[in-house]
Amino acid sequence: MIRSYRDLIVWQKAMDLACAIPVIARQLPLCETRSLGEQMRRAVVSVPANIAEGYGRRSRAEFLRFLAIASASLRELETLLLLTERRGLAKVGSLTEAFGLVNEVGRMLTVLHRRLRG
Repeated sequence: MIRSYRDLIVWQKAMDLACAIPVIARQLPLCETRSLGEQMRRAVVSVPANIAEGYGRRSRAEFLRFLAIASASLRELETLLLLTERRGLAKVGSLTEAFGLVNEVGRMLTVLHRRLRG
């Protein structure tokens, strides 16, 4: 039974991702930490935060809107990770784990959005 946004598995996985990204950001060269690393941190924090905020709203339509925002932030993060990979700025193993979580959270957001839309 879901009593709180904390019971949503998609939120839990998004929190796992939010904990994994700072590890990657710390691997970046100093000149990239302030730009690329900070942008990654902001994007990843937005995902579980928007899921939680949407859950707390009064209507299904508002929840759907915040799920869409969370999904957009997830795609922003994915793009930043792809850029990091292309530029060879982080260890492949940590990126592989992050890409797996990005895909998993993305699928879960899509399913939840579709079910709520009816």
